[in-house]
Amino acid sequence: MTADRPPEDLVIRPARTTDLPAIVSLLANDPLGQIRERDETPLPDAYAGAFAAIDADPNNEVVVAEHDGAVIGTLQITVIVNLTYQGGKRAQIEGVRVAESYRSRGIGQALFRWAIDRARERDCHMVQLTADKTRPDAHRFYESFGFTASHVGMKLHLD
Repeated sequence: MTADRPPEDLVIRPARTTDLPAIVSLLANDPLGQIRERDETPLPDAYAGAFAAIDADPNNEVVVAEHDGAVIGTLQITVIVNLTYQGGKRAQIEGVRVAESYRSRGIGQALFRWAIDRARERDCHMVQLTADKTRPDAHRFYESFGFTASHVGMKLHLD
């Protein structure tokens, strides 16, 4: 396996409930995730509830990248139907993570290619995402796929 080239036996597949501990561990493994997530055993019930709701929604998918039986990456893609763009659909990508030991090996690229292809399959006219301002490496990665910082994103946390 070389830089920017994922292993030939990499599998990108729908996540299963049994993948939740690995997914949460990936989500928690960065400075922002350490604040937001609770990577503990057993996992808080909220994760299973959220996964069940996502799994039941045909417009939501969580996928994992698997290598040698281990979950090494994940992302969530949501298809949003809009009135704008003449009733068009867009795909929102969230929760992108790759295990530290697999970074710079093309896993993120493989996940993004999968997600962009999936958006096309679902007749989306656009793929969008948000990226925290503190993650310039992620910004460069997204830009390498042609994403542009076309809008200013704003959030209101309802804690």
